[in-house]
Amino acid sequence: MKKDLEKLDLNLLRLLCAVVETRNTHTASAKLGISQTSVSRGMAKLRETFGDRLFIRKAHGVEPSELAKRLAEAADVMLVPFIKVLESYQDFDPEAFEGTIRVAVHLLVLDVHGGELFDALRAGFPKAHIQLVYWQDHSLIELLRGDIDIMICFEGMGFPQDIYQCGLRDIEVCIVARSNHPVLTQTSAWEAIGNLPLARVISDGAPNPQDPMDDVYRAKGFEPKVALTTHSAQAILHKVASSDAIFYGSTYLGCLREDIDCYPLPPNVPAALNSYQLCCGYLQSKRDYPMTQVLHQVIQSYFDNTPQPELVSQLNG
Repeated sequence: MKKDLEKLDLNLLRLLCAVVETRNTHTASAKLGISQTSVSRGMAKLRETFGDRLFIRKAHGVEPSELAKRLAEAADVMLVPFIKVLESYQDFDPEAFEGTIRVAVHLLVLDVHGGELFDALRAGFPKAHIQLVYWQDHSLIELLRGDIDIMICFEGMGFPQDIYQCGLRDIEVCIVARSNHPVLTQTSAWEAIGNLPLARVISDGAPNPQDPMDDVYRAKGFEPKVALTTHSAQAILHKVASSDAIFYGSTYLGCLREDIDCYPLPPNVPAALNSYQLCCGYLQSKRDYPMTQVLHQVIQSYFDNTPQPELVSQLNG
C-alpha cells in the first residue's frame, strides 16, 4: 500500500470526501463537476488502494465504512491548507492585507524617494505593516531566504538566477554641485573640472567597489580627488553645497535642497556612464505570488509617475 499512496492523486481524496458526504456517487459527480465515468474510475482506484470494503453498496447509494469515514476526515484536514493557499492566490485583496511587507532599497534611493515611496506603498496596502530598510551586504541572503519581499537597487549588482530582476526606470546622470558654482556655471569641460574634489556614495553589496568614473578621469589625464565617501545622500549634499566639490548623480538630488543645482556631464563620457538603470528584484519562486505582483505594480507605478527633473542649464535655456 505504501507504493500506492506515493502515487495517490489528490483528486481521489476529493472524491473520497464527496462520496462520504453525499453517500451517492451520482450526487458526488455533480458536486465535483466530473462525469460519472470519472467517478467510477476513481472509486475503482480507491478500492485498489484502500481495499474493497471502503464503501458498501445500498439500494439508493453507498454506505462508507469506518475506514472511509476516517480517511475522509484526514483528507479534509490535509486539503484545507491547499484550498486556503489557492484561495489566497485567486482572491488576494491588497487593501485587506494586514501582514508585513519588507522592501530593501539602496540607501541613496531611499534618501531621495523614501517618503513618497512609503506613501505609494501605504496607498496600495493600507492595512499592511510596511518596512523600508536600506540594502546592505547581507540583504541578498535575506532576499534569498524570503525575509525581504522585494528590493530596489541599481543594475549590475550581480544577483544569482534565483532573483528575478526587472528595470524600473533609466536615470540620466549629471553633475550635482552647489548653486552658482564658480566653474560649472561657465563650463563642464574636463580641463575645468578634472581637478575639482569629488564626493562618492558607498554601494553596499556591489560586486566591484571601484567607481567606473575613475577610469574615465585617468584616461583624460586626471587623478580623481575624492574628498568624501559616505552612505548618506544628505552628507553628500552638505559637502557639495558648502564647497566646490561635485558628485556624479541624478537631478532628483537637486530637488532636495534649494542651494543645489545639477549641471551637464563633461564631454565624451562613455555612453554606459551617461545613465544607469534602477531595477527591482524578488525571488523567482514568488513571481506568480499575488502580493509580489501587486507590490511590483505599486513600485513601478510610483517611478512611472515620478519623472526625472531637467538640468539647470536646460531650464535656463
